[in-house]
Amino acid sequence: MIMYTTMPLELVFENMDQTEKQSIREISMGAGVTMLVEPISSSEGKIVRLISPNPQDYLNPRYAPGQTISFQPEFN
Repeated sequence: MIMYTTMPLELVFENMDQTEKQSIREISMGAGVTMLVEPISSSEGKIVRLISPNPQDYLNPRYAPGQTISFQPEFN
């Protein structure tokens, strides 16, 4: 990686070692639509990414990233 900057390297790489842990969960909805969801509450979440082999699922606005969905939590 080449970085062309006038900023000191200490500022550029200041928070590089700190990674934010997100609690993203993989869930399956309805007819086998799998997605990555970031929980907002115990039964609601925001869609982060859709994982589906069916191209029609990507055209469904209900499954668009950023949409809020309701789901049943799984207890392990």
